[in-house]
Amino acid sequence: MTRRQLLALTCCWPASAALLRAQHMGARPVPAPRPPERFDEPADITLRIGELALELKPGRTVKTLAYNGQVPGPLLRARRGRPLTVDIWNDTKDEDIVHWHGFHIPSDVDGAYEEGTPGVPPNGGRRRYRFTPDPAGTHWYHSHNAAGRNLKRSTYTGQFGMFVVDSGDDPGSYDLEVPILLHEWDPRFTSQGPTDIEFRYYSINGKMLGGGEPVRVRPGQRVLFRIVNSSATLHHKLALPGHRFHVLALDGNPVATPATVPVLDLGPGERVDAIVEMSRPGVWILGETRAAQREAGMGIAIEYAGQAGPPTWIPTDLTPWNYLTFGTPAPVAEPDGRLTMVFRATGDGHHWTINGKSHPRADPIIVQANKRYRWTLDNQSADAHPVHLHRHTFEVVRFAGQPVSGIFKDVIMVPAWSQVEIDVPTTQPGLSLFHCHQQFHMDMGFMTMMRYSD
Repeated sequence: MTRRQLLALTCCWPASAALLRAQHMGARPVPAPRPPERFDEPADITLRIGELALELKPGRTVKTLAYNGQVPGPLLRARRGRPLTVDIWNDTKDEDIVHWHGFHIPSDVDGAYEEGTPGVPPNGGRRRYRFTPDPAGTHWYHSHNAAGRNLKRSTYTGQFGMFVVDSGDDPGSYDLEVPILLHEWDPRFTSQGPTDIEFRYYSINGKMLGGGEPVRVRPGQRVLFRIVNSSATLHHKLALPGHRFHVLALDGNPVATPATVPVLDLGPGERVDAIVEMSRPGVWILGETRAAQREAGMGIAIEYAGQAGPPTWIPTDLTPWNYLTFGTPAPVAEPDGRLTMVFRATGDGHHWTINGKSHPRADPIIVQANKRYRWTLDNQSADAHPVHLHRHTFEVVRFAGQPVSGIFKDVIMVPAWSQVEIDVPTTQPGLSLFHCHQQFHMDMGFMTMMRYSD
């Protein structure tokens, strides 16, 4: 990648919380009749869903579904505010749907059946979507099918890819950009019970550790890692021994306080943009801090120029990850309204509820347009939950009992037996899905809809 290309990359990192706040303030329904689709003009982006025998490493192959015959799917890039036409073809026997995760786009193209987005017909069917990418940042796309107990569908598959939206004003203060997408393979229900899922293999960018090409770097380079946890169910902790991550953005949104940390911690659906200064020549493993997952494949070699040999892992500083590190204590304005969402498991984890009800019976979240609502996310369970709000970006205003501002996200990990408060600007009229991004929890009812009342 050339310096000219790098200068055209995504976000302008040093943005104030006030500016970001101003920017962000800007059962399956029956869809309205749609006019016949026209395919007179070629699409800007074409994705094709199909079966794939994916080689994770020599001698280790899994069967999955993928976009354009590759895992991850192609790295997509677009300019913020420039309309796009996207064609999705489906060569499988089942209808599917693609969610554009992190985008502020209309419900009928967002990529959720529950919002009224039409799916892609099976057996060679095609669907055309038109939308204008916004906001800028590191986002991603993935299947949004239900899976239930079928662990060969939706986010358990290779149907995921990174989507970078370029604002055109990035200062280019790095030398190399590296996408990192985390995933697991060969899922199965454990002997511990019908609600626990384990994976046999782990990967970064579709390859187990040692199965793909290393990331090649030079001493003194500043490398921007764009990281997506595209796992169906697991959070991941990443480290690069001898190096530290300077975190610039969470879920594509510049943070109020960029900070340097030894370990990154991402729940399903979360993204981190971080710069690493290459200052310790050698061949290292960028990988999971937990040995069992790293040894099962979750790692990638970082190889300095002139160095050779097997990649090295050494114990690393495991300072706990905390969102508060990247925020500011500056107060935020009082909201226009307050809502509480209580998360509980019932039936030994076979069902998850929001305020006592499971999807599709869960009560909708009713809001008025152009307001700011403070949501209390009250997790009354022993599991941490990565909850995601479609089509909106919210601001974290209280975490671990402490006030905070300047952290904008669309997925937030709510720790077990804890409360988190977020401010949601209601600036995207239409249906918006709110759910746990742990696939099995979502399928077991952890989902509801935000509806605008006017």
